[in-house]
Amino acid sequence: MENKLNFTQTFADAFKLGMANAVNLLLTVILYVLTVWIPYLNVGTTIGFFKIVAALSKGEAIDPLSIFSKQNYKGLGDFFLLMGLETAGLGAAGVFFFIPAIVLGIAWRYSMLFFVDKGLSPLKSLSTSYDTTCGEKWRIFLIYAAAGLAVCLVAGIFASIPKVGGVLAFLILIAAIAFMIGLEAVMYKHFAAKLEAAPAE
Repeated sequence: MENKLNFTQTFADAFKLGMANAVNLLLTVILYVLTVWIPYLNVGTTIGFFKIVAALSKGEAIDPLSIFSKQNYKGLGDFFLLMGLETAGLGAAGVFFFIPAIVLGIAWRYSMLFFVDKGLSPLKSLSTSYDTTCGEKWRIFLIYAAAGLAVCLVAGIFASIPKVGGVLAFLILIAAIAFMIGLEAVMYKHFAAKLEAAPAE
């Protein structure tokens, strides 16, 4: 029987992974936000951010400063080619009243992670993400929708409590950021495992 995403286990693993790396993840996000407006540097930090998620999915220690690594600029042409292909594909799918674009967006969601983690070509990254998510697109959509709803619900509950301190609000923000990045890592880990388990072509 094919292994499918499990809602409860996915959420539990994401929370555990996110909380275990919360400080480094917060520092990574802060560094990224502070530098995302700087031309050219922002390309390397974007690639570095994806590498952080890939490393997290494998249980590796993450270094926030690694988003500035010179290694992130290797294969820059392929990075832009992947972005261009994905953007063009989603744009074409959007012509058909957006639903195909949403489905394709889910199917290609992990293409950049396969690219930076497995060193696949742009086309292979897209096709690998598409193939490994086959049969699980509804699960992916519902998991991310439930995660977003849960984060908003918790934030709303605490926001409605009078005199909630700034420290508590900050801790909630850290937890939300860590959880969402942890969720991305856990989801990618699942599909990377499907790739590894697939019979060789």
